[in-house]
Amino acid sequence: MFKKLPGDEAHHLVSTTPDTAVVFRPAVVQTPAIITVIIFVGRLLAGAVRLLWRHPIASAVVAAPGVIWTLYGWRVALAVTTLPVSPLIPWAFFDRASFNHWIGWRLLAWWRLVWVYRRHWQPVMVISGLGRHVRGRDYLPRLVGVSCTSWADVVAVKMLSGQAVKDWADRTEHLAHGFGAVSCRVTVARAGRLLLTFPRCDPLAVPLPAVSVPETPSVGPVEVGMQENGQPWRLKVHGTHVLVAGATGAGKGSVIWSAIRGLLPAVRAGLVEHWALDPKLMELSYGRAIFGDRYAASPKECADLLDEAVSVMQERAARFAGVQRNHVPTVEDPFVLVIVDEVAFLTAYQSDKGLRQRITAALATLTTQGRAVGVGVLAALQDPRKEVMNIRNLFPDKIALRLDESEQVDMVLGDGARDRGALADLISPRPEVGAGVGFVRLETSLDPIRVRAAYVSDEDIRHMARDSVGGEAA
Repeated sequence: MFKKLPGDEAHHLVSTTPDTAVVFRPAVVQTPAIITVIIFVGRLLAGAVRLLWRHPIASAVVAAPGVIWTLYGWRVALAVTTLPVSPLIPWAFFDRASFNHWIGWRLLAWWRLVWVYRRHWQPVMVISGLGRHVRGRDYLPRLVGVSCTSWADVVAVKMLSGQAVKDWADRTEHLAHGFGAVSCRVTVARAGRLLLTFPRCDPLAVPLPAVSVPETPSVGPVEVGMQENGQPWRLKVHGTHVLVAGATGAGKGSVIWSAIRGLLPAVRAGLVEHWALDPKLMELSYGRAIFGDRYAASPKECADLLDEAVSVMQERAARFAGVQRNHVPTVEDPFVLVIVDEVAFLTAYQSDKGLRQRITAALATLTTQGRAVGVGVLAALQDPRKEVMNIRNLFPDKIALRLDESEQVDMVLGDGARDRGALADLISPRPEVGAGVGFVRLETSLDPIRVRAAYVSDEDIRHMARDSVGGEAA
C-alpha cells in the first residue's frame, strides 16, 4: 500500500485531501557499530596514504624527528632538528630580500594556503554562488595553489566547466570578505585558469617624493611613480596619447608634473617640446618658464596653439609619407607633447561655440593622427561623461584617479574595469592617503594596474623652471 520514495521525490507529492498533510518518514537503517568503525579506519588510512603521496617531503620532514627520537633519544633528535635551521636565522637578519625570495614567501604561502584559503574554500565558493550543488553533491572550482609577494596573495584557480570570467568578476566583494582581504582582483592566466589577487597591505599608502630628474635625455617611458608591486611606474608618452581623469584633489597634477620632470633632459637636448594649455591659470602657470612661448591660457590662445600643433603634425605627415612610418625624435623633428590641464573647460564648458568646435576638432585630429609623427596629447579632466568629453575613446592609455561614482570607472578605463578590481571610486579623499593613487589601463592590456604618482612640490617646480631658464640661457 505504501511506496518508499527517494528523498528528492518527496516534494513532488500532492495530497488529494486539502485538510490532510502529507507526512514523509524516510526509512532508517541501523548500521552496526563494527561497520562504522571499519569505514572510519579505512578513510583514515586512505587519507594518510593520500597525504604521503601528495606531500612526501613534508611528511618525511615531520616524521624524521620522531623516528630519530625513538631510535637515538631526544638529544640527537633536537640536534638534528635545530642544526639545519640555525643558518637560516642570520640569513634572515642580514639578507632579508634573498631570504624572503627563497624561503620566506614560500613558507607564508604554505601557511596562507592551509589556514586561510583551503580552510574556507568550500563555504566561500558555495555562499558566493561560484560552487554548484547538484543532486546532493558539491562541485567546486579547484584551488590550484597560492603564492605570496611582499604585499599580496596570488591564488591560482581552475574554473568549473562552463564558468566565465565575469562570474568571478561580479563576485570580487564576496571573495575579498570571505577570505579576509580588503579587495580582490581577477586576471586571466590562461583558458580556464584565473589568478585572484588579495592584498595583505597597501604599499602605496605613503606619499612618494618627486622622482629624480634623469641624467640622460630620453623620450622613452618616463618614471612618474610606483606600481603596487613595488616596481617603478613608467608612463609612455611618445607614440601614444594619455587621458588622466580624477576628481578635484585626486592628484592629476602629480601625473602631469612627473611626466614633465622626466622629459626635462630631452627638452634641454632639443628632442622634446612641451606645449601647455592651462585654461584654469592655476596648475601649469606655476612653471610657465618651462614652456616658453608654447603656453596658452585663454580659450582663443588655446585654440590657436592647438591649430599650430595640427599644422606641425600635417607638415610632418606630408614629409614622412612613403619614407618612414614611425617617428624618431631629432632636433629637427622633436617630439611634441601637448599638455591640457582641464580639457573639459575647452570642449564642454566653453561658451563660445566657434572656439569649442575648433578645439574639439583639433584635439580629435591630434589624437587620431598625431602619434605616428611624434605629436602626443596628455590631457586631464574631472568629469569623464560622454557629453563632457566625447573623444575620450581616442586616448589609447587611460589613468583613473579618485572618481566620484562607480560608473565613472568604466567610463574612463572601459567596460568591466571596475569588476576586475579598478576601484577608483573607493580611493580615500584624504590627500596624504589617496592623492596620486589610481589605476592605469594600457592599450596593450585589459587588466588595470594600481599605481601612485610621485608628488612634485611647488619647490620642485620652481627648481625645474629655474633650471630650464638656465639651460636655455646657456
